[in-house]
Formats: sequence, structure tokens, C-alpha cells
Amino acid sequence: MDKYSAANSAIPILRKEVDYQVDEKQRTATLTDEGVARAEKHVGVQNLYDPANLEILHCVHQALVAHKLYKRDVEYMIKDGEVVIVDEFTGRVMPGRRWSDGLHQAIECKEGVKIQAENQTLATITFQNYFRLYSETGWYDGHGRHRGRRVR
Repeated sequence: MDKYSAANSAIPILRKEVDYQVDEKQRTATLTDEGVARAEKHVGVQNLYDPANLEILHCVHQALVAHKLYKRDVEYMIKDGEVVIVDEFTGRVMPGRRWSDGLHQAIECKEGVKIQAENQTLATITFQNYFRLYSETGWYDGHGRHRGRRVR
């Protein structure tokens, strides 16, 4: 059993307010001490917080978030055997977009679809800093007239 399946199978045995707490306003879910003990017993480790088990702890936490905070046909939908994110403001599907930090894999496991590898962000840049890389960003003003004198 892989780490996502092990974590996913631990969530149904947890009891709300006893083993975990959910704050829907802050969109967080946390295990209580009792929940940690139940999850440890279920996944077969002695201490989830042992450095050797931090990966499975992370997977259990993401599975808890996936099960308790992310609802099918609200935050995401299943299309062609894949989890597709739904934009929370427009309601449009965003194919190709994936949640980070193992959340997308936790949702894929929850829904029983093929689990795809995590994407890794190598670098980020703001639009403002991206355009600062160039000395000139355009040759036309707001009316579409060529600004030949500025470009030289």
C-alpha cells in the first residue's frame, strides 16, 4: 500500500471533534492527540512525528484536508478520470492546474482515480518583476499609434 492509500484509509476511522478539528473559515483541519494515536495505529507506525515518518504524517494531514474541506463538484470535479480544479470565483474548470504540496494526490486517492506525480515549482516571478527584465515593454501607446521616438 502506498503512502497516499495508507493515509486515505485512516481518515474514515477518525471522529470529528475527538480525533480532528476542522475550521472551515480558515480552511484548516488538524489532528488532535487522540487522532494522531488512532492514525499511528491504523498506518502501522509507532510515532508519526518521528523524522522517519514525517512523509506519512504529511500525507495523513493532506488526506484529512482533502476529505473534510474539499467537496466534489464544488472545489473540483472528475473529468475523464482526472481531478480538475473548479475556479472558486468563476465556476470554470481549470484543466492542467493542480494543487501543490500533495493535496492534489490526496484528492485523487480519495476519489479513486489514478494518482499522478507531484509537480515541483522551480521558480516564481511576479508580472511586475518579469516586465522589469526588459528595457522596453511595448511600442504602441493606448491608441495603437507607433511610438518610434521612444524605441530608438
